Formats: sequence, structure tokens, C-alpha cells
Amino acid sequence: MHVKLNVNGHDLNCDLDPRTTLLDALREHLGLTGSKKGCDQGQCGACTVFVNGRRINSCLTLAVMHEGDAVVTIEGLGAPGMLHPMQAAFIEHDAFQCGYCTPGQICSAVALTDEAAAGVPSHVTADLCAPMALTATEIRERMSGNICRCAAYPNIVAAIREVAGGKA
Repeated sequence: MHVKLNVNGHDLNCDLDPRTTLLDALREHLGLTGSKKGCDQGQCGACTVFVNGRRINSCLTLAVMHEGDAVVTIEGLGAPGMLHPMQAAFIEHDAFQCGYCTPGQICSAVALTDEAAAGVPSHVTADLCAPMALTATEIRERMSGNICRCAAYPNIVAAIREVAGGKA
């Protein structure tokens, strides 16, 4: 099938098997290898990208389902010399070790700060009427869909808290 995708602000044309996941279209057909294939079952979060401003696991959705949608990958967040604040915070706080999960971690971290700013509660939000506070517990809950096998979690939380305005 011929599919027109808007990825990182660019309209791109692909000829894809209709069974191709968004992750495989990004990596294998468009050469955007930042999003990783960790589990291919939606359990690890290494493939996290944004579709129309919401984070999704790109291994769980078909590319043809996103024709006309705005897809943003880790490559679309920042560039060398002009990093997204979350990318810079991950570097500053050494919030990675092997780096395999880092693109998905960063995309989820950006999404969780946007969600909290919009007042979207999580399962651990204590008071739905109070202003949202991104505590370490709140961050851990919101990042629970992203696994880091190297266990860099304290540094990931510190990086997110810095960007969100909390003390690390």
C-alpha cells in the first residue's frame, strides 16, 4: 500500500505491506532508528513515539493506521547543538547506561510532563482537585511503561524532575 506519513514535520511517502508496524516503517523504511524494538509486544516502551501529541508504543500499531497523523520520534525532539530540554537533562543527570531504552524513556518523559501540566491524573494522584505535583512517586508511576534493564531509574527521575521544575 502507498502510505503518506507526516514524520517529524515532513510528509514522507512509503510503499508498505499493510501489516507493517509503525515502528518497522520508521526504522526499516524511513531510516529513523532512534525508536528501538525491545520486546515487540508493548511491554518495554523502547519504541515510544508521539502520534498527534500522545505517546504510543509504535510496535503495537500499524503504519497504515496513521496516514495523515503527526508522528514525532526522538529525532524530531531535538538536534545536535539544539537538544530538547529533556534530552539535555538526561545527559546532565547521566540518566542512561547502555542507552538502548533512552529514546523511549525521553519521549515518555516529555509526554508525562505535558500530561501533568494539563492536569491529567495518574493512578497514584492523591488529590484530583489539587494542582498536579510531579513527585518522585508520580513520575515513577507515569514512567512505569518504560523499562530500563540497566536500572538508571534514580537518574531518570532526577532528569524529569529538573525539567518539570522540581528539585532532583
